[in-house]
Amino acid sequence: MTTLTLAIVIVFVAGYLCIAIESVTKVNKAAIALLMFVFCWTLFMLDPGSYLADAVGEHAALAVSEVMEKHLGSTSTTLFFLMGAMTIVEVVDQNGGFNFVRDLLSTTSKKALLWRIALLTFILSSILDNLTTSIVMIMILRKLVSERKDRLVYASLVVIAANSGGAFSPIGDVTTIMLWNKGLITALGVISEIVVPSVVSMVIPAYILSFSLKGSFAAVDGSDESTDTGSGLTAFQRKVIFMLGVGGLIFVPVFKSITHLPPFVGILLVLGILWTVTEIFYRSRGEDEGDDTQKRITRILTRIDMSTILFFLGILMAVACLETIGVLTMLGEGLDVAFDGNYYMVTGIIGVLSSIVDNVPLVAGCMGMYPVEAVGDMAVDGIFWQLLAYCAGVGGSMLIIGSAAGVVVMGLEKISFGWYMKHITWIAFVGYMAGIGCYWLEKTFIF
Repeated sequence: MTTLTLAIVIVFVAGYLCIAIESVTKVNKAAIALLMFVFCWTLFMLDPGSYLADAVGEHAALAVSEVMEKHLGSTSTTLFFLMGAMTIVEVVDQNGGFNFVRDLLSTTSKKALLWRIALLTFILSSILDNLTTSIVMIMILRKLVSERKDRLVYASLVVIAANSGGAFSPIGDVTTIMLWNKGLITALGVISEIVVPSVVSMVIPAYILSFSLKGSFAAVDGSDESTDTGSGLTAFQRKVIFMLGVGGLIFVPVFKSITHLPPFVGILLVLGILWTVTEIFYRSRGEDEGDDTQKRITRILTRIDMSTILFFLGILMAVACLETIGVLTMLGEGLDVAFDGNYYMVTGIIGVLSSIVDNVPLVAGCMGMYPVEAVGDMAVDGIFWQLLAYCAGVGGSMLIIGSAAGVVVMGLEKISFGWYMKHITWIAFVGYMAGIGCYWLEKTFIF
């Protein structure tokens, strides 16, 4: 490893460390990711000829620009998909599309509520994203469960169920979106082979947690108008928005299989249709209907979390630099030697690591480490890529800071790192390992 290569790796590792301890430094991880991106490629430009054969003399800048634009194009497909999906979910939420979830959860039995939360969170996170699903479920839980001790149990289950639900769906988690966009997994393949392990990784923790809940509580009146965020529209219009938004997200994999266009094209199609329909709904009401204009897509677009988008841009482009200088290939070969090609061990460890550090750069790194093969475990929908989708998603449940869902629940419910680690970590780990075992049984005796 040359001195320049080592310097690039040090910059990346230092930035990665700052991202991991964001809660300590109080510096937004998006800022660090952008600095990683710029510094890595700036160092790369000191001697591009040592990495690119045609980057010599006056052609060096052009050669590097072509490489960066190639990686930027690949990264942009993920970014546009995320922006489209985030906007669609926000539109459905702002217009009262998720009110029905609150009604479905209404019960006086603590154990019945636990299973309803587990099932609904699991299903919703496979269609939406685990972050948004967690926010929706916690807001509803606050109105259904008044006792904090019980609500901590339910909130912890929301984290586990959201991450498990997102792992088997090509649109349910950022990491599966990345793998799907890259063509490393297919929608049908990951759903058919990962759904059962994902269910197991949710059901076992839910069953264990059910023993800590006994008795019942008073039912809460779910008709509180203050929670009816979609009161500006009729009930029929809210249902139309919900069906177009959620149904459109489900349709995206179908659109890709029919047209063979990248997934972000399908998500922009859905966004365009939803945008048009909501404009028609609000135009018929006029421009002076209270805060209705705040729920139109033109206004919602200004509230999209751009820091998240910029974080992904910085991370993915920094990882692209490591891929270009060959570090990821070296690391992948080292892991193969260390574990003798046992991909269950490699991905299992990656899953555990994803509970400590962000799973986005972990998965991005793995995508650069290993080439896609025509056949075998590294082929499209091979054991490695499917297990990576499962482990990176579900593994984040083991620590409260290990996933976007966990971080947002931690903030909303003020769950301490220590409490979660003491009471929930071992339960999430049992579910995680059970899911891996289930996948091994599938590949050994079924597929």
